[in-house]
Amino acid sequence: MGRLGPTEIILILVVIILLFGAKKLPDMARSLGKSARILKSEAKAMKSDDQQSAPADPPHAGTQDQQQPAPRTIQAAPGDVTSSRPVTEPTDTTKR
Repeated sequence: MGRLGPTEIILILVVIILLFGAKKLPDMARSLGKSARILKSEAKAMKSDDQQSAPADPPHAGTQDQQQPAPRTIQAAPGDVTSSRPVTEPTDTTKR
């Protein structure tokens, strides 16, 4: 596969405009950008969550039952506080 020249790029753009229409292209680009921002923020949150959750010392057997972890919060997008909600982690409540 060779490199794309200016005529091939123009032809591809014309086909895209004909397929989707000129009115839908800005909406599609906007939603694609929003999805990319959400993906980036989630990846950053996962990376920071991994760094915070990695303990420096291994936990002792007796102290693990006494500590309650703080509830985690999931956000849909950066700055979007209306859709954030606490997440309850499943607990093992079965009697042995």
